Parts: sequence; C-alpha cells; structure tokens
Amino acid sequence: MSRKPLDRRALFSSAAAAALLAATGVSAGPLPQRGGKLRLALSGAARSDDWTRGEGLFMQVARLGLVYETLTEIAADGTLRAELATAWRSSPDARIWTFDLRRGVAFHDGVPFTADDVVHSLAALGDVRARGSGSVQITLTDPDPAFPFKLSNAENVIRPAHAPNEGVGSGLYRVRHFAAGQQLLAERVTTHWKDGQAGWFDAVELVSIPSSSVRAQAMAEYLVDGADIADASALTGFDDIAVWDGQAVARRVAMPMTLGRGVFDDLRAAQRWWGA
Repeated sequence: MSRKPLDRRALFSSAAAAALLAATGVSAGPLPQRGGKLRLALSGAARSDDWTRGEGLFMQVARLGLVYETLTEIAADGTLRAELATAWRSSPDARIWTFDLRRGVAFHDGVPFTADDVVHSLAALGDVRARGSGSVQITLTDPDPAFPFKLSNAENVIRPAHAPNEGVGSGLYRVRHFAAGQQLLAERVTTHWKDGQAGWFDAVELVSIPSSSVRAQAMAEYLVDGADIADASALTGFDDIAVWDGQAVARRVAMPMTLGRGVFDDLRAAQRWWGA
C-alpha cells in the first residue's frame, strides 16, 4: 500500500457512525477501490492453532474474515443478511429452521459447495439434515428466534466435508501460507460470488505479535496497517493513525463502520476495508 497520508477516508453505513468517527478524525469519503495489501498485527495466536482450534483474535479474523463463510452474515451496519444461505424460514415455535443454500459456490480447491457441507459443519447445533443439494433443515432442542443471527458467528463457519481441517473455505481469500502462531498470507479469490461487493485488497497478511507495546511500535514504524493495542501512548502525535478503544488503524485505510463497534469487533473487517 502507498505510504502517502490518507486524504479521502471512509464510507460509513450511517450518519451516526460517521459522527462517531469524526471525533477521531476519520471522515466520510470515496467509494471502495480495489488493490494493494492489508497488513494487520493481531493478538491471541498460538503455535497450537489450526483451522479448528484457536479462539484468539488472530484465528477468528483468519477464519471468519478471510477463509470461510457462514450461512448468514452481520453486515457493516449491524443488520442480518444472507451469505451461503439465500433465504430461511422457521416453524411457528422457532425450533425447526429451513435454509435455502446459495448455488454456484465452490470451495478454494474447486469442489462445489452442497448441503452435505452444512450438515457436516453444523452437526453440533442440532439435528441437521440435507433436503436435496440445495437446502438444509435444522431442528433445535429448544426454540430460538435469534438462530439466524447465531449462524453468523465465527464458530459456525462452513467447512468442506471432504477437507474440514485444511484451511480450505469458500471465503473471499484463499490461503497462500499459514504458520500457526506466526503468520497468515491470503490472496483474494477473483471469481468469488461477492466480487464487486467486498474483498477490496488483493492480499491480506496477518502477523502474530503477542506484545501490545510491540504491536503499537509496529504501527508507529508503519510496518502494519492495523493492530489491536492496550496502550496507545506510543502513537501520540501520529496524525496519520486513528486510535480508539484499544485499536489502531492507519488513516490510509478506508472502512465502513457502525456506531458502538470497535475496529476488530467486526471480524470481517479485512474483507470490508480498502486502501485509499
């Protein structure tokens, strides 16, 4: 990414969010543009992490923000929308849910996405059954009117039944290199069904830095574009870095944000941001 100061900064999903970030010096600006590389220094990684283990911020962003998808998605404005499911409906008591699945989706290894992948991925949630290749029915033990919202969580990503632990997903970014507890390099899938809607960076790099002070120093030295930090004192006086709620992002990165959510509270941030 370019090192020039950001002069056109962000497109926000609501006037309230724009007002909130105006206090940090981030203003509404251009439409998304494609290209460049996003580099994030994140906490919570461990050498024991793999594509099924590890719940720190690093692996949550890797899974939900880059490699995998879920049946539903919480948009940048906080609303629920379809992802791998295109529609859903429930029984009157909200215990039996049926989800229609998106067609034409493939995993990064080229294998088509089907209902069997959902059955395999969500088996722990209840009685999950395929209804042909294009829909699934999930019967819960207890009624849950908020069930579609829960399906957007990182623990409910959809993995291919033929390779559930290999880092092969259907998300906007495919894995180029993964070193547990250290680094993830991912590249954008150019033929993804979300093309033109999200995934603006050509590549995303996640770097594990356990120390908050070292992550802040990496921001101060412009080695990364964003980081979660506990102490922002090292970034005092850096007008080209926005800091709030223990999180720092270079102002050359534009982002849609919503009121009341921190930068990395949105685990999909890396696919929604763009360079400016």
